[in-house]
Amino acid sequence: MFSGIIEEFATVVAIRKDRENIDFTLTCSFVSELSIDQSVAHNGVCLTVVSIVPPTADGTSEASRNGTYTVTAMKETLDRSNLGLLKVGDKVNVERSMLMNGRLDGHIVQGHVDQTATCVDMQDADGSTYFTFQYPFDSEMARHGYFTVDKGSVTVNGVSLTVCRPTRDTFQVAIIPYTFEHTNFCDIQVGSVVNIEFDIIGKYIARLQQLQS
Repeated sequence: MFSGIIEEFATVVAIRKDRENIDFTLTCSFVSELSIDQSVAHNGVCLTVVSIVPPTADGTSEASRNGTYTVTAMKETLDRSNLGLLKVGDKVNVERSMLMNGRLDGHIVQGHVDQTATCVDMQDADGSTYFTFQYPFDSEMARHGYFTVDKGSVTVNGVSLTVCRPTRDTFQVAIIPYTFEHTNFCDIQVGSVVNIEFDIIGKYIARLQQLQS
């Protein structure tokens, strides 16, 4: 379980395909705090740490100074997310699983990405930036709660955000300078593909209504 409050971004240092799976090796500042089998959200996708290379005291590169860790994405995950588009050097938003004794600063995020969306517009908002994303609309999926509502929550590349101006197949979010600078929103342009997770509460309400009808 996650909150959608990104800790930092990790850098992809290696990618290895293993049949239908892909192993991603990344580096970030908290590698030394990770453990095997730990869950970490990557662009909003919950993945399990499968190996760790600890940092070296005299390392000359970021990867050697911080160490690296590897996670595996299976075909189902690759089909539903933008992870298969990653390249060596790309920045990935990362968040470790939520501590149950802390504040929930974002919203309840499962780390189960529902689908991808494409950035179709960016507008300056006198300091902040409005991003508009479009996703393939499916009426059956919408009946199950896969849609956005005004002032509701949505997760974009793992970032907990508030929806504004939703339509049938688009929604807009406002990104403040801090979020822009400390997540990979700084790399998103028109045409970029992002991961989205719809609000789990909306899915449960939609399911309850189906069972009662």
